[in-house]
Amino acid sequence: MTMAAVITCSPRQEREKIIGKNHPVIEDGILTPEIMHQFGNLSDPQVSPDGSKILYGVSYTDLAENKRNRALFVINVDGTDNRQLTNTPKSESNARWYNNGAQIAYLQGGQLWLMNADGSNPQKISDMSTEMAEFAFSPDQTKLLFISQVPAIKKPVDLYPDLPKASGRMINDLMYRHWDQWVEEIPHPFTADFDGKRITHVVDILEGEPYECPTLPSSGIEQLSWSPDGTQIAYACRKLTGAAYARSTNTDIYLYTLATREHKNLTQGMMGYDTDPVFSPDGRHIAWSSMEREGYEADKERLFVIDLNTGEKTELSQNFAYNIGNISWHPDSKSIYFTSCVNALTHVYQMAFPGAAIRQLTTGWNDFSGVQQAGDVLIGMYRSMFFPNELVSINPQSGTIQQLTFENKHILDQLAEGKCEERWITTTDNKQMHTWVLYPPGFDPAQTYPAILICLGGPQGTLSQSWSSRWNYRLMAAQGYIVILPNRRGTTAFGQEWCEQISGDYCGQNIQDYLSAVDNLKKEPFVDANRIAAAGASYGGYSVYYLAGVHNKRFKAFIAHAGIFNQEHMYMTTEEIWFPNWDNGGAPWDKNPIAQRHYANSPHTLVDKWDTPILITHGERDYRVPVDQGMAAFNAAKLLGVEAEMVLFPDENHWILKPQNSILWNRTFFNFLAKHLK
Repeated sequence: MTMAAVITCSPRQEREKIIGKNHPVIEDGILTPEIMHQFGNLSDPQVSPDGSKILYGVSYTDLAENKRNRALFVINVDGTDNRQLTNTPKSESNARWYNNGAQIAYLQGGQLWLMNADGSNPQKISDMSTEMAEFAFSPDQTKLLFISQVPAIKKPVDLYPDLPKASGRMINDLMYRHWDQWVEEIPHPFTADFDGKRITHVVDILEGEPYECPTLPSSGIEQLSWSPDGTQIAYACRKLTGAAYARSTNTDIYLYTLATREHKNLTQGMMGYDTDPVFSPDGRHIAWSSMEREGYEADKERLFVIDLNTGEKTELSQNFAYNIGNISWHPDSKSIYFTSCVNALTHVYQMAFPGAAIRQLTTGWNDFSGVQQAGDVLIGMYRSMFFPNELVSINPQSGTIQQLTFENKHILDQLAEGKCEERWITTTDNKQMHTWVLYPPGFDPAQTYPAILICLGGPQGTLSQSWSSRWNYRLMAAQGYIVILPNRRGTTAFGQEWCEQISGDYCGQNIQDYLSAVDNLKKEPFVDANRIAAAGASYGGYSVYYLAGVHNKRFKAFIAHAGIFNQEHMYMTTEEIWFPNWDNGGAPWDKNPIAQRHYANSPHTLVDKWDTPILITHGERDYRVPVDQGMAAFNAAKLLGVEAEMVLFPDENHWILKPQNSILWNRTFFNFLAKHLK
């Protein structure tokens, strides 16, 4: 790979270590947690204005430094001339083409920078007191839209100046904490003028309003969209506070006019999640993703379009049974691209507009993410259980795929290959359940292997062809395990009926689905029926806790991360109340039969039947499933004489993200499995 002009560093930066591409030597061909963290993580591709190049970023990990760093790259759309643009100790993110492709704007340290398209002459543009989280240029690039934090609460010193060191949080309503932080600041969108040298005339779109935008905890700049003429911004926002916010998913699409600062609700009366607005290139329509029912975060994600001239709203996905995501328009405004996970595979689709004829563009055992037009081809990313994101070019007529980047080929080529298959397993109610099965490298059907049943979190979601450094199934198989991945009731890629069955029935059919998957694989001569473990996180942790009380000796070990143990206590300590209200049938004090059955069958009520070793892990900054859920499960197990181990992470949330914490988690995970299954 040739290098472009590299950004120079200040004297202070020169003393900091630059984290770059890793080149491990793997002699035995086995993927380990340490090797997994040496992969580069490719993200955020951006096609140049002339359609000839792709700008993207890659994050690299240094385990000794316990940190990651992100560098910028550029490549031609035909896959040639792949060059690294930045090589600094600080991460560069949110890179966007500027000045008709002659320059690149990006964020570093929460400030806006600008450099030439070859990576030379980097200049810091902004010096804001609060950091930018993300930004987007107006189509003519004379204005800037960016996200920054604003105060959400008053501090003691604001009320009592004579108490500058008082640390109390004064709380009088929900939600006072969310995901992994106390809600002391919230994100707001800002607009500003930009001439390539200065940011001026900064305006808080929601000035003085207590509403967050983008919606926490995981939304970003994709929740806002510039109109083609740069005079308006469409944005998604849940304009609720306190207990009403905690109970509702009612997020609406608003149209903001810069000249008048007027906000118009385009989805008034649509009560579910309305998100991801995208203007059509001709400026006449906005497309967005819409859920129908308030309080149900796993409702079908429908594709809606509004005619801005008439105000008419139309659902385009009525005859499509699956969720839509990653919406983007064809440049001629006559069709819409989107992705959808169907039967555990996420592919790219094209829908005619007006009309609703749908064509699947991609095939194969890969998961694809959103696409952008680049001349006659589409540019996107794909991945699988065997490799992380890579850039691809897609021929929209033939569906032919060309992989453009090979970021991790030097590592993948050293690894022994495994095998993945899909099965359709008959459930106890005579349905067909999709299940992925991963086999260890060098699999020999004449031998017997221990197995791991993976219990999916969510509970709504899908076990698809994805890659993650948190739960990596190729890594599990590489340690010599058969990995069983059932898309049980509640998964989202098999139609809404399959998805919705789990709500109000956590302890029912989906638990039987797990047992069906295990019993099916136990029939294989290469699976050792006496060496099977169950592992899962979040709702998957609930499943593990529940299975521990009803498994009838099927499992030799259990592993629960961030699991729900006591449903009554969970209801009164979690933050997003709309979630248990819907899935649990209500609060513990509600007298309806669904809620009463749900809470009566909480996993903690079965703890006296636990008889199998269990490992419990949890992040102490997890406010979705608070850490005392894991502590209660561990304490109960020890008091009942059940063999148990626990690892708590003071600086982690619902996910274990820091590199060395991830290594510790994986080593503990595999050591526990080896102790009880090998």
